[in-house]
Amino acid sequence: MAVGVVLEFDGATLDQYDEIIKKMGLKPKGKTPPGALFHWVAKTDAGMLVTDVWETKEHFEKYSQEKIGPFSAEVGITAPPKVTFYEVHNYLTAG
Repeated sequence: MAVGVVLEFDGATLDQYDEIIKKMGLKPKGKTPPGALFHWVAKTDAGMLVTDVWETKEHFEKYSQEKIGPFSAEVGITAPPKVTFYEVHNYLTAG
């Protein structure tokens, strides 16, 4: 079942986000990593907000452990994000 994931990174910057994306080998407006269906990010008053839709919670958790966490630490994001999961009823794509 698809899962929506909202990550709230207090104190993080979009410059740090851009560094993380580069380390992951991803490109702005490019393809998502395997298992991810959709992704967007925005600056907030507290830091940044990331919203994803993944094929399964397990896909997200594996990618988070292998990529998001380590690369976030490498760019200076020391506190883990607040993570909220949602069961996705439906999603639409451009294709």
